[in-house]
Amino acid sequence: MKKLFLMGRSEAGKTSLTQALKGEELHYQKTQYTNTEEFIIDSPGEYAETKRCGLGLACFSFEADVLALLMAADEPFSVFEADCQCFTNRPLIGIITKIDSPFANVPMVRNWMVNSGCERIFEVSSSTREGLAELTAYLEEDPIRLTWQQAKARQALGLTEWEDASRFGLI
Repeated sequence: MKKLFLMGRSEAGKTSLTQALKGEELHYQKTQYTNTEEFIIDSPGEYAETKRCGLGLACFSFEADVLALLMAADEPFSVFEADCQCFTNRPLIGIITKIDSPFANVPMVRNWMVNSGCERIFEVSSSTREGLAELTAYLEEDPIRLTWQQAKARQALGLTEWEDASRFGLI
């Protein structure tokens, strides 16, 4: 199973999603520090909200197979800038949580994630469990492993999607 790193602002639903993916009953638990469990790295929202803590996100990203920008469907704004996938050499996905919220604006949040560079976007509700099967199936796929040389060659070609690398024999 791929190791997933969750990044998002406070109250976006990172910890609830972690609980739902593990099959646990949902209960509020403020994340005070970065939790690195079996297959999920759950970071405090303050890391995404504060520039001084952003380096922590970059450092923890190297411990994961896939990075996820997580935004609630009822977010008033995005804390992630355009093309923010450039800081890592891992696949970047988007996870839209709280899709069952009465204030949800999924198309707007999806647009923010596309602009940020997410290669694939999942829509989920931790409370109703909607969309979790698709996300779990993606996480159960074998992670793509690159050698140092393959990663350098991929970067030199300017490839932005992991699937593109297979066309050039880099994976």
